[in-house]
Amino acid sequence: MTEMVYGTVPRREGEAILPRWWRTLDKWSMVCIFLLFGIGLLLGLAASPPLAERNGLGAFYYVERQALFGGIAMVVMLITTMMSPQLVRRLGVIGFVLAFSALAFLPVFGTDFGKGAVRWYSFGFGSFQPSEFLKPGFVIVAAWLLSAAQEINGPPGKSYSLAITVMISAMLALQPDFGQAALILFGWGVMYFVAGAPITLLLGLAGIVILGGSFAYNNSEHFARRIDGFLSAEVDPTTQLGYAANAIQEGGIFGVGVGEGQVKWSLPDAHTDFIIAVAAEEFGLVLVLFILFLFAVITVRSLMRLMRERDPFIRLAGTGITCIFAIQALINTGVAVRLLPAKGMTLPFVSYGGSSLIAGGIMLGMLLSFTRARPQGEIGDILLGRGR
Repeated sequence: MTEMVYGTVPRREGEAILPRWWRTLDKWSMVCIFLLFGIGLLLGLAASPPLAERNGLGAFYYVERQALFGGIAMVVMLITTMMSPQLVRRLGVIGFVLAFSALAFLPVFGTDFGKGAVRWYSFGFGSFQPSEFLKPGFVIVAAWLLSAAQEINGPPGKSYSLAITVMISAMLALQPDFGQAALILFGWGVMYFVAGAPITLLLGLAGIVILGGSFAYNNSEHFARRIDGFLSAEVDPTTQLGYAANAIQEGGIFGVGVGEGQVKWSLPDAHTDFIIAVAAEEFGLVLVLFILFLFAVITVRSLMRLMRERDPFIRLAGTGITCIFAIQALINTGVAVRLLPAKGMTLPFVSYGGSSLIAGGIMLGMLLSFTRARPQGEIGDILLGRGR
């Protein structure tokens, strides 16, 4: 009877919080996250000293900051994994309101740091990128609305979530930050599909995205320049894509050796957007494949655990976070090998960036909270009529 009601994770009366947390946690995914962070510190030691030298800073300035922000991210992640899905939802909604407000005021108080896109708030000692923190909050709100729409006499959550998605995507595109806008649209599309959206509607939305991309190409010099560079038959060796492509070719299977790479002296974003090029040059294809393997393990394990989840909110929110996490990693590595147009997007937990690391810790903490084993039957019990 216990197995029928509680599935494969029976409730243990009187069990302490920490043992229960550890027993129900997806430990393999957590290990993979810590390995990615460790690899990020290793690559930071290789990629960031040239930038620190150019800026007149200590050789390990950026590595020390990455360790600091990453440590905060890991603590935040661990704390979040211990929260109940209900608490995660409440805090996620509050976080979304704060991040959305910060995003709305960027045109007035934000800065572009000379990169042509107003995406950050500068505080002198550091910066803050609202779009990074908006992603986990957005997923929570969208999943909440989509799951509420499935209830009898529930609100029109699908329409509300679509309106919020369009609004946020437009605000990001105006910065311009087409990469984050694409992540928001992709995450919502995946959740909408899982929630039972008709395929014709999704195809229609895909058509709108294509039209929006055509409009951006014709009206944004920044966007058009990156697309033209990607479509060009020849790669300019003096561009970031050119340097990255050459570094990957030089690295081969086992790399040129620790500290022997040259791409870090040429790429201004070697420690952020093109960190995978540094990994490929100094450590070779072996490390790149290992990094991709870690991302794949987190993605596949999370989706497999979510498939057994009964609660529609948890299932939708977890799927949205997993897919955004995976597609961001795919875009970053795809740009480095010229499978995708150049796009300023970090590699989660590996690239340097305080906002990216801490927001990633929050997002993966939410995911690990959602994928914890709970005293419930699986979704298959409902479909097969068991557990009644």
